[in-house]
Amino acid sequence: MLDEKIYTFLSDFTNLKNIIPADKVSDFSATADSCQFTVSGLGKAGLKMVEKEPFKLIKITSNGGPFSFFFWIQLKPVDEETSSTALRLTLEAELNPMMRMVIGNQIQNGLDKLVDYMVEYFNMKFNN
Repeated sequence: MLDEKIYTFLSDFTNLKNIIPADKVSDFSATADSCQFTVSGLGKAGLKMVEKEPFKLIKITSNGGPFSFFFWIQLKPVDEETSSTALRLTLEAELNPMMRMVIGNQIQNGLDKLVDYMVEYFNMKFNN
């Protein structure tokens, strides 16, 4: 099932190297449950897995960086016949009003690009 393949890929940070934009992220290092990297314009940051529910949910939190956040990835099979899976990404960031003005759009643009990279990568990897 596609949801299982996507979950297995996303629940291991060592796989992120394949979908992060190299022009925006450098110094990437990872274990299965945590990673560290540098984001252009924002500095050093990190992620840590805090909860996994096989094939359904991944919860991630910040592990260093300029602000704290929680990030959820929910997976739901849509159509078994076509092996379609819907992903829902939710980000809850603790930003003061000034930071929201300065980096809010950058965060949204970064998430949008991440989704684009994920769709392209998963379509190429799993739809052959």
